[in-house]
Amino acid sequence: MKNLIKIEEAAMFGFSIVLFNMTDFAWWWYLLLLLAPDIGMLGYLTGNKIGAFTYNLFHHKAAALLILCLGWYVGNVWLELAGIILFGHSSLDRILGYGLKYMNGFQHTHLGLIKSE
Repeated sequence: MKNLIKIEEAAMFGFSIVLFNMTDFAWWWYLLLLLAPDIGMLGYLTGNKIGAFTYNLFHHKAAALLILCLGWYVGNVWLELAGIILFGHSSLDRILGYGLKYMNGFQHTHLGLIKSE
């Protein structure tokens, strides 16, 4: 099942690249901003509850799609870009095994426990 999820997430990551290709932004924007959503991890500096909330806010695909669609609706290319980046980043994270976080610690995700190696 984990491989099936990774394949699905890889397809969504590819779709984010297709969406980005439909914009007028230079490719370096995608590469520059792809890791930006990890700023949500800073919430863990104040504890697990706030950390899980901020991490999940920046890594929730529904939020990403809402921002993307809002950008399309109002004609704001920067909102479109933000939505595409959030969506692509979340898919990439899920390929790597980083899911949405539970409040009892960073390692506890909806995909299972992240194992430290």
